[in-house]
Amino acid sequence: MDDIWMRIVENLSARVTGPMKFRLLLQPVMASIFAVMSGLKDARAGNPPYFWALLTEPAHRADMLKDGWKSVGKVYVLAIVLDVVYQIIVQRFVYPGEALIVAFILAIAPYLILRGLVTRIARKR
Repeated sequence: MDDIWMRIVENLSARVTGPMKFRLLLQPVMASIFAVMSGLKDARAGNPPYFWALLTEPAHRADMLKDGWKSVGKVYVLAIVLDVVYQIIVQRFVYPGEALIVAFILAIAPYLILRGLVTRIARKR
């Protein structure tokens, strides 16, 4: 089991210097743009910060997840596809778990963090 985790860590760190490293900047920027637009919309509608509301309001969780997926889903799918292409080029093998981890880090994490922050900042103004 330790060998698997070491392989994952090594493969993830190799993506920083390998081919197609432009996506490590491009995909978080795209997710951030969608997060800012959604966060401003949330602030105008008086909605609570996105990630906090996901954790604390189970009644609205399904609707909020659909809304978030509608905003960032394409970026997430693109991140998976580009990582699979990277793996085929560099490793000559596809590790689906690694593709999902990379896509989460590049698309979902920035979206979750920024959407709530933008909502809080926009409300104060």
